[in-house]
Amino acid sequence: MKSLGRTDLPTEQQRALRSAIRWEWFTIGYTAVTIALIAFVLGGSQAMKTAWIEDMLSLIPQISFLVALLFIRRPPTRAFPFGLHRTMGVGHLVAGVALLTVGGTLAVESVMGLISAEHPAIGTVQLFGRTVWLGWLMIAVMSIIVIGPFIYGRAKARLAPVLHNKVLYADADMSKADWTTTVASIVGVLGIGIGWWWLDGAAALFISVGIVWDGYRNARAAVLDLIDQRARRYDDAAPHPLIGRIVAELDHEPWVDRSAVRMRDMGQVFHVEAFVVPTGRRVAVEDLDRARRTVSELDWKMQDVSIVVVSSLPEEATGHRGRA
Repeated sequence: MKSLGRTDLPTEQQRALRSAIRWEWFTIGYTAVTIALIAFVLGGSQAMKTAWIEDMLSLIPQISFLVALLFIRRPPTRAFPFGLHRTMGVGHLVAGVALLTVGGTLAVESVMGLISAEHPAIGTVQLFGRTVWLGWLMIAVMSIIVIGPFIYGRAKARLAPVLHNKVLYADADMSKADWTTTVASIVGVLGIGIGWWWLDGAAALFISVGIVWDGYRNARAAVLDLIDQRARRYDDAAPHPLIGRIVAELDHEPWVDRSAVRMRDMGQVFHVEAFVVPTGRRVAVEDLDRARRTVSELDWKMQDVSIVVVSSLPEEATGHRGRA
């Protein structure tokens, strides 16, 4: 893929996107194997069951990312004049809501299990002619499968800022935090083994609360972008620095007295409305066109740029004079 809608990708972003697609497919394959492995040793542990369901839910961000790419590569049309970049945000929202809903259900089940004092049991299996406690197999499986998320989580975390992709960043962040699920499930299994039945329910509750938190963060970030909050960094840590760069470039134009910007995130690319107060009463079309090209060339993420001549700057736009 060499473009995103009408936006041509530079060489670095082309490589990053191809790499991200490969990592997402690898993650889907790896997760499918881990789901099957956990199913074989699931037993009666509530913590293991919760970790198993979390693995299933972790497939949603990867699927959302890959499906969204099929849409955002399409150019704008009259029916969709801004392109279909919002599908990336929709995928982000779907992933967040799914995590939030299922995580909440699992949390309620865990609490009810603790209140009703359910005593889970883990049996034994015959392995190479010997009787082995199933809990040891659970611990072995969970200890092995945690290796993958450390590898692909870090790889995606490096690619997300290059592509300005919040779905990829959220996926990477969740993958890097998977070790907490593994540790919690192992603690739950060991709790059953030593007779502390409540430790399994507590571990399941800990895992489900983590799912709820991931769901809340992803759903909140997706909703804020979909309702057009001011464009922010890929990790939502701060307003995107391109806003300041655009204002600085426009303010350097000799015919511009002052400027301000409204910029929204369309899902990897930006829609920019730049407002300029001219120094005189007349503005040449050539000056406006040159300013638009200057802003467009600042970064590959500039999908649409509009330059609007005004007598005063809108209060909601961002400029050098502290407007929010």
